[in-house]
Amino acid sequence: MTGDRRLTDRPTSAAVAAFLKRVETMPAVRAGAGRRGRLLFTIDATASRQPTWDRACTLTGHMFEATRALGGLSMSLAYYRGYGEFMATPWLSDVDEITRRMTTVTCLGGQTQIQKVLEHAIAETRRERVNALVFIGDAMEENPDILAHRAGELGMLNCPGFFFQEGRDPLVERCFRELARLSGGAYAPFDLSSADTLRDLLAAVAVYAAGGREALSRLPPSRSGAAALLTHQLAGRRG
Repeated sequence: MTGDRRLTDRPTSAAVAAFLKRVETMPAVRAGAGRRGRLLFTIDATASRQPTWDRACTLTGHMFEATRALGGLSMSLAYYRGYGEFMATPWLSDVDEITRRMTTVTCLGGQTQIQKVLEHAIAETRRERVNALVFIGDAMEENPDILAHRAGELGMLNCPGFFFQEGRDPLVERCFRELARLSGGAYAPFDLSSADTLRDLLAAVAVYAAGGREALSRLPPSRSGAAALLTHQLAGRRG
């Protein structure tokens, strides 16, 4: 096993370090004067996902706190569940409102709708720049070629996708890695037994969305490992 695969076998700081190193050569994304960084936060909300959804509810505050000194964050929450249901909130900068909306959602059985996630991200970015897409999921039940095409479109729009996989399904890993690569973003696995890893990864992506690579380099030691993991994967990508 090579690279950052099975990062959840390593200490949290090492896993986060490997992921953030990827971001090192990413485009120097910045929100721009007078504008908050915009982060599209998407989650698979099918039936098996309730524990992860509940965890994500508790982590949104960390993402906003991490970007406070950079001018803050504007976030839209999107999710799919049930039979073809896909929902997205308006762009919000009030963490209490986002948390309130998240806590009203119950996960329902259904197939994955990652294509809708990517198409929504493309449409939103064409309207106004989205600095980063985050996707959290554990399955992929769609045509990977279609997903790859959409991820490539997202990459052409300079909206990197950060794909976080719960579990270790090798087919899902291969797909998520490719979607991250084509969009210009990064991939990392996690499990709920390593809650600090997911917290630090999400906070690092939020910092990237708000302030780019330079802001990542200024993260405090407690979170700098996550930044290293991102920057490592982003090395060698378009600058």
